[in-house]
Amino acid sequence: MPENKSKTQKKKAVVLVSGGLDSATTLAIANQDGYECYALSFDYGQRHRCELDAAARVAKQLGAVEHRCFTLDLAQFGGSALTDKNINVPKQASDGIPVTYVPARNTVFLSIALAWAETLGAFDIFIGVNAVDYSGYPDCRPEYIEAYQRMATLATKTGVEGHAITIHSPLLHLSKSMIIKRGLALGVDYQQTISCYDPAENGLACGRCEACQLRREGFEQAGVSDPTKYITT
Repeated sequence: MPENKSKTQKKKAVVLVSGGLDSATTLAIANQDGYECYALSFDYGQRHRCELDAAARVAKQLGAVEHRCFTLDLAQFGGSALTDKNINVPKQASDGIPVTYVPARNTVFLSIALAWAETLGAFDIFIGVNAVDYSGYPDCRPEYIEAYQRMATLATKTGVEGHAITIHSPLLHLSKSMIIKRGLALGVDYQQTISCYDPAENGLACGRCEACQLRREGFEQAGVSDPTKYITT
């Protein structure tokens, strides 16, 4: 009886799961930390739709209690190579914030996660943002997460009543190789994930975009084989 009682009291967490390497690792970390994980993905009009299939695989493999895919169409606004087919995905790193940045994406996603967390009675949200080996997106920086945490406390009923929802970003200060090593230790099957900004229709990664380059370098630096299936070698 005591064991069943402890299970019913297990903490709930909403975990943002994109289908990529970072979010898969984040889900595994939340699970290891003892949370009952509710995976949340977004069909936001992205050109690389195969990531949604990857997100479903990851959520199932890592034991999410529930996986929801929220639909919203950021492609109506465009402004990013990931939501506007008239903008080519760059195949090499560029100066400044790249065109693969989706305007306000993490702010939108975290807001939906915040709403679901309140209805679930969850006081924790996990997001796999990283400010080390990343593309320089403004909504992946530590100061952004800190600012969003303050806003989340002010903007919610739970926060006003003294039960603030905590935004966890466990990968924020880790290199890609460190993330991979952590995930492998937790049993993440990275073959189920996709990081590519411009995959083929059959789901093969292009091997040339910045996301593919960061992923490849991460596996090389971690000293483990990259299970990714690339179009190019």
